[in-house]
Amino acid sequence: MTAPRLAFLASHTEAAQQALAELSQRYGQHAPDRADILVPLGGDGFMLQTLHRHGLLGKPVFGMKLGTVGFLMNHHRDDDLPARIAAAEPTKLRPLEMRAQTESGIEVTSLAYNEVSLLRQTRQAAQLRVDLNGQTRIEEMTGDGVLVATPAGSTAYNYSAHGPILPLGSHTIALTPIAPYRPRRWRGAILKADTEVRIQVLDPYKRPVSATADSHEFRNVTEVTIHESRTHTVTLLFDPEHNLEERILSEQFLV
Repeated sequence: MTAPRLAFLASHTEAAQQALAELSQRYGQHAPDRADILVPLGGDGFMLQTLHRHGLLGKPVFGMKLGTVGFLMNHHRDDDLPARIAAAEPTKLRPLEMRAQTESGIEVTSLAYNEVSLLRQTRQAAQLRVDLNGQTRIEEMTGDGVLVATPAGSTAYNYSAHGPILPLGSHTIALTPIAPYRPRRWRGAILKADTEVRIQVLDPYKRPVSATADSHEFRNVTEVTIHESRTHTVTLLFDPEHNLEERILSEQFLV
């Protein structure tokens, strides 16, 4: 069986750069568009960068942790990498699509594999209206902001904002307020994945808001529409003993 062509990609940390040199020498190095498998070396932040830069190539991704946080990564080992990849279990992720309007009238778009978050830009709380599939569900929410998370991203910022952990394959997304002041008792919602979430900034001049899709920030937005992508997917590969579905499930039982 022919060994897969690998494209090693590394963050700027010393450990990741050293691993890049060693793995490239041992297994060869190919450009992402000519490789069979992408192998990012770093943490979750670098994994997300890799997905944003190269996700549309449709290549499976086998990440190895050489960073601070590695929830989306496998353990770093340089031995018998082709065999590990051959035995890896695939997990298909479907990102969110975000479309935002800015005060200047510009429309911007981005994908988000973890979450889309709307956050106040100044000391004053944001005031937001939330529509689901064209129906207003919250006339006015006052607080630091709100976010929409995928199952893969539900253990990240969403969880720290007291949002629910969503199982992979549940075909759901999480809508979670960030430090809400009004309405006091609203703690968010679990929605069907095909729900279109529309968030309008009620006072964008006095209370400006930014929208961030993973690490891509757009400032001074006036309206943001979010829904699960119908066309884009990415396949992550995990060692069987380190599969993402089990780790997300285990997160719900940590004490």
